[in-house]
Amino acid sequence: MSYILKRIFTALITLFLVSILCFLVFSVIRGNPAESLGGTYISAEQLAALKEEMGLNKNVFVRYADWLSSFLSGNHQKSFFYHGETISSLITQRLPVSITLALLSLIFILIISFSVSILTVKRQHNTIDNIVNFFTAAGISTPGFFLGLLFIFIFGFIFKLFSPGLYIDYSENFWGFLGCLFFPALAIAIPNSAMLIKFLRGSLFNELQSDYVRTARSKGAGRLYILFHHVFKNACLPALSMLGMIIAEVFSGSIIIEQVFTIPGTGRLLIAAISSRDYPLIQALIVYIAFLVVLANTLADIIIMSIDPRIKNAGKVR
Repeated sequence: MSYILKRIFTALITLFLVSILCFLVFSVIRGNPAESLGGTYISAEQLAALKEEMGLNKNVFVRYADWLSSFLSGNHQKSFFYHGETISSLITQRLPVSITLALLSLIFILIISFSVSILTVKRQHNTIDNIVNFFTAAGISTPGFFLGLLFIFIFGFIFKLFSPGLYIDYSENFWGFLGCLFFPALAIAIPNSAMLIKFLRGSLFNELQSDYVRTARSKGAGRLYILFHHVFKNACLPALSMLGMIIAEVFSGSIIIEQVFTIPGTGRLLIAAISSRDYPLIQALIVYIAFLVVLANTLADIIIMSIDPRIKNAGKVR
């Protein structure tokens, strides 16, 4: 229990530091949301009044305290760019889309990486091993946005398996909504699956050379029994550690993929907020995304600790 509390405390400190760094970065960069909102021909008096209305005339510490208070109370602060809409309503509308896209990507990553690794683990230093290594290297080096463009061209325009630019809201048709997210999720999943396959296969190969495997074979245990009852559990520990980092890659990759496939998620909202200098919305979105990433890594660490109690006894993770 103390380990879990320590991880939760570390996660909260991380989110607090992320919020401070995010606020400071957007406070020192050039540009002003009041100038962007007011336009080119706004007078100095009108600009000063607009800054006062937006709270930009206060010092950075007061503005951070105001933003943090609004964030902790539910983000009832209004967006600079989306007039009349609160930050909480903007994020609430788009967060389910991004979370569904991330979860679908993770499902694809787990299915592809674990199935390929298990099916090809006994084929080392042969043609199949070379083919798998080639495709994993190609997958790791291929950006997700390029795969997205490739999917749009091949499966959208040539084979017409989907309509590029078409989006169906989950409240209208859930299965149609999942269909719109299929190829975007696959574009995110392939590079991350390639990375996990390379890592997991290497871990499986190392475990298969261990002494306990030779002992199990000498006792008459079959290959599949050894693989699933002994080797797979030990090989998954470092893979689970990497999966926490892959989750961060999934959320960062979805920001660009949402732009490529015109999906109205938090990633697309973040890019729009950055281009319009909507500081409160930017900061809230970054903290929300950081929260999901930190939560996933914390859960991964707790799962690893529950599988391997030696980590808890050693007082460290990974």
